[in-house]
Amino acid sequence: MAEITASLVKSLRDATGAGMMDCKKALTEADGDMARAKELLREWGIARSDKRSGREAREGIIASYIHHSAKVGVLLELNCETDFVARTEQFKQLAGDLAMQIAAAAPTFVAAADVDEATLERERRLCRQQALNEGKPEKMIDRIVEGRMKSFYKEQCLLSQPFVKDESKDVESVIKEASGVIGEKLGVARFVRFAVGEKTDEE
Repeated sequence: MAEITASLVKSLRDATGAGMMDCKKALTEADGDMARAKELLREWGIARSDKRSGREAREGIIASYIHHSAKVGVLLELNCETDFVARTEQFKQLAGDLAMQIAAAAPTFVAAADVDEATLERERRLCRQQALNEGKPEKMIDRIVEGRMKSFYKEQCLLSQPFVKDESKDVESVIKEASGVIGEKLGVARFVRFAVGEKTDEE
């Protein structure tokens, strides 16, 4: 069985626009074969067969959000394909909503595929130890760890978080819906969240 790395999952996600968990599942079933994984996603109706997923989103804007307390601020780069779309109110509104999401929910990563291996290993180790400390049966530990890792992604990864304006959807779904309406590939490139008294990773 081929090792399904985070970078491989991210490559498939970038190529198809499918969600991280769907990409991981496809790669697992395809034993790491990227071409076969793409076929599986299309068979499942997850990856669209149109050309949008192959386009590059190199235009966009830097959006900002400052909480009314003036103690939390966010800078976000949201990308699209054309400058025309970048100047539309709909695109700017989406960028503003996402910046507000980051201010409120404080994610650490854009997507689950962006989480580094060291962080994943540390979280899995902590989840395992917690389950053992709680006296969970050994045969259930792996399942419990995976369940808690899903919770970790929902807390720490922007695209996996419930959308603050409609918690029945995650952020990734909101972006995909906007992409379908606008007709261009959209994506969050990066963000930074500042809070008074807290240091950023760069400091």
